[in-house]
Amino acid sequence: MKIKAYAKVNLFLKIVGYDGMYHQIKSRFMKVKDLYDEIEIVEAKKFNIVGDVNCVLRDNSVFKAYVELTKAYPEIKEWFIGKEIRIHKNIPEMAGLGGGSSDAGAFLRLVNKKSGLNLSTDKLIEIGKKVGSDVAFFITDADVADVYGRGDIVIPRDEEAFDVDILTPPIECSTPKVYNAYHQHFFNPKDTDFDKKETKELFNYSPYELNDLLKPALMVYPDLYKYKDFGYLSGSGSSFFKEAK
Repeated sequence: MKIKAYAKVNLFLKIVGYDGMYHQIKSRFMKVKDLYDEIEIVEAKKFNIVGDVNCVLRDNSVFKAYVELTKAYPEIKEWFIGKEIRIHKNIPEMAGLGGGSSDAGAFLRLVNKKSGLNLSTDKLIEIGKKVGSDVAFFITDADVADVYGRGDIVIPRDEEAFDVDILTPPIECSTPKVYNAYHQHFFNPKDTDFDKKETKELFNYSPYELNDLLKPALMVYPDLYKYKDFGYLSGSGSSFFKEAK
């Protein structure tokens, strides 16, 4: 059994507040349909999670999703006996494309369907929130959605994803470092009405207007300057995108 875990781009990302622990955002996520990882579950001699991922197992998003799922529903552990979870990576890591969050969301949806657990989307999202803020978007499987709070409040839009060209430089951007630079040097949260605009309208604005993390990302990772004219920064970087022609 196998499922695609699609990448995403942030069509805009605005920081609208800070609650003392987390920055509050408004953003629009869009699925990238031609870039995806695959999560596969196969019969095996023993339970295992394998894949070409750039972290230790305890930090892997799929392992975290497994832990949170089995905490909430201990009976599901029996279903995992004799199964191996394989993560086939294609989405660049630490690139602003949501690969880890997408893997976790796809894993939860696959297990929910194939195991017969049959949780509602809302209940899956509650589990996903404990794995990472952006996991909620990937659990909804929406093409396009407006995203609020820490990234865990998702309002799907009645739109289909369109093709984008993506450039991912050989630079791994740390989300905590970029947010820390924003907080120290650029902190100026303001509300925005970008979530009221049609998606194609957003391309009338500059990359700096659409993404509050562009300036701090360039500060922390100055090599990004060589690529910034390609298009818009996705999330906290390092990928730039533009509408495909």
